[in-house]
Amino acid sequence: MKSLQHISPIVLLLIATLLEVSGDAVLRTAIYNHSGLTRLGLFVAGAALLLGYGSFLNLAPLDFGRVVGLYIATLFVVWQIINFLAFRTVPTLPIVVGGALIIAGGCVVTFWSRA
Repeated sequence: MKSLQHISPIVLLLIATLLEVSGDAVLRTAIYNHSGLTRLGLFVAGAALLLGYGSFLNLAPLDFGRVVGLYIATLFVVWQIINFLAFRTVPTLPIVVGGALIIAGGCVVTFWSRA
């Protein structure tokens, strides 16, 4: 893990976000579309993805209070992409407008200079 600490914090956050959203999508698919051993296998895969999410998020060498803003903004964008790819759901206007506010808020939390 030590070698991963040299990766850009933005890249670590993007990887964490992809792992979290993918893990959530796999678990949702397991719960609603499968049963038996297939469901169990998908639960294990989803759990592994979510463990990876937590690991990569905590590798980002940033103050957690600041990283959370950028993470939430990134999470929203990636969530919409995965939602479209996995479930063919197009974001509605309220989701797009609310998402713009989420992204703006994430940028304020992360980049506003604290003097």
